Amino acid sequence: MIRHSKAVITMLSLAVVLGAGLMVLPSADAADVKVALVPGGPHPFFAPWEQAAADAKRDFKLKDDQYKVPQEWKLDLQNKLLESLAAQGFNAFGIFPGDATGTNAMMQELLDFGAPSVAIGGCTQSPSPAQFCLATDVYRSVYIGTKQLIKEMGNKGSILHVCSRLVDPNTVLRIAAIDKAIEEAGPDVTLYQHLPDTDSQETGDQKINGLLAAKAAEIDGIISTGYVSSVVAARSLRNMGDKRIKMIGIDDDPIVLQAIKDGYLQGTMAQNPYGQGYIASYVLKRLHEGCTIKENAPFQETTQNKTFIDSGTLLINADNIDTYKDELKKIAKDIIGSFEAKYLTCK
Repeated sequence: MIRHSKAVITMLSLAVVLGAGLMVLPSADAADVKVALVPGGPHPFFAPWEQAAADAKRDFKLKDDQYKVPQEWKLDLQNKLLESLAAQGFNAFGIFPGDATGTNAMMQELLDFGAPSVAIGGCTQSPSPAQFCLATDVYRSVYIGTKQLIKEMGNKGSILHVCSRLVDPNTVLRIAAIDKAIEEAGPDVTLYQHLPDTDSQETGDQKINGLLAAKAAEIDGIISTGYVSSVVAARSLRNMGDKRIKMIGIDDDPIVLQAIKDGYLQGTMAQNPYGQGYIASYVLKRLHEGCTIKENAPFQETTQNKTFIDSGTLLINADNIDTYKDELKKIAKDIIGSFEAKYLTCK
């Protein structure tokens, strides 16, 4: 349970809860809004949230906006951190779910006390107390990346897919997107293998390096859909001195970006974590200013979540490697520019 100070309880008790996920807050000034962006645990993917929080605090004149990370990937540690932040007066949360279903209970408790939350980077299972889910459309992103890889391969050859665990619902969506792109390419493009459980350093090194050491001649292209998988595969191609195999990765780790500059990778798909934190901070501010989510908002319904919004994706390649961060910020500002008309009812 969240243990609030008397001041926090007094402030939060003014909220009127109308039902799970739908709420009206007493009108508040942006100067009273304290946002916390909280991932499920340490991971380099979330690092841009820190800059997003700082920029949002400045641009939207928030009382505070902080990026706070649990020490480990454990749901109880994330919940304890959220409790602590609520007790410190934080009244708006952008949360990467530590558990697709378990995080809903904490979000509901926050909501009951007038502190709305947005699921960012990943969704909780519907029905969810989160106002909405802002994350990468993983199917679309990987489909775009695979189509680009096939083009780089000259529309022929065998593709290796390195990915996270098969039980991850995002992995299932990514596999479907890759299979679709390969099917559309025709008989000259084939799937070599979906290689799962490679998005951790130890298993990634073992599986990716082991397969490439033995079978590189049979592989013409690599599509990676995991952060660590991309780093390991990029490093492996560099160590082999292999520029014949074409590769599209995911995310913007420095090792991946340098591999693009040096010609070992043809590109990587950016997921716009900066935009997730920045957009979430803006919307949370507007909710505290009296806006509500439209009942007929045009959300993109997924198999798990009915309030999904695509935070945008971008192919980073040699042409835009020095400007892609500005492009991602523009995507975020474009989403904000139309957000109120699409998704909010404001006084």
